[in-house]
Amino acid sequence: MRFFWNALLQAQGWTFRGSFPHHLPKAVVIVGPHTSSWDFVIGLAVRSKLNLHHLKFLGKDSLFKGPFGFFFRRLGGVPVDRFSANNMVDQVVHLFQTNDAFVLALSPEGTRKKVERLRTGFYHIALKAKVPIVMAGMDFGKKELVLAEPFLPSGNADADFEKILSFYAPLRGKIPAQGLQHLYPPR
Repeated sequence: MRFFWNALLQAQGWTFRGSFPHHLPKAVVIVGPHTSSWDFVIGLAVRSKLNLHHLKFLGKDSLFKGPFGFFFRRLGGVPVDRFSANNMVDQVVHLFQTNDAFVLALSPEGTRKKVERLRTGFYHIALKAKVPIVMAGMDFGKKELVLAEPFLPSGNADADFEKILSFYAPLRGKIPAQGLQHLYPPR
């Protein structure tokens, strides 16, 4: 599969700026702007190209039942119970606490639709688990994956979210109108 994913990225002209911090055993990787189903496909290709097979993503627990459970686990999926008495942030923080190495990829928007603000779950997960955030941006306009230096959330959400938005605002998603440009500079 690695040959296939590399060929796909090369054929589409994708390049890379920055490097992934492979030395970090634990991190929350936020990937955006998330505007299309193609983001997942390109994400799988990048995961293969950069040898990030340890990267995990969250999925509702029902996806992992039945014949497709193996497939989603093989892709790096981790089931979570969205209807549990435990909130999602605490469930994921527990995963960080009970694993020696755990790197989780999330979309800061939480959806492919245009948003009026970023979700905060990824931030609270990183803050509570005391793990760094790595920003990864897919710029479909330039066909470039941009990786930022990891940073620990400071607890000052306003300052940290301004930093996050300043990173993502210039990047053009597959569907530009659903990107994050309208959120920066903060109002």
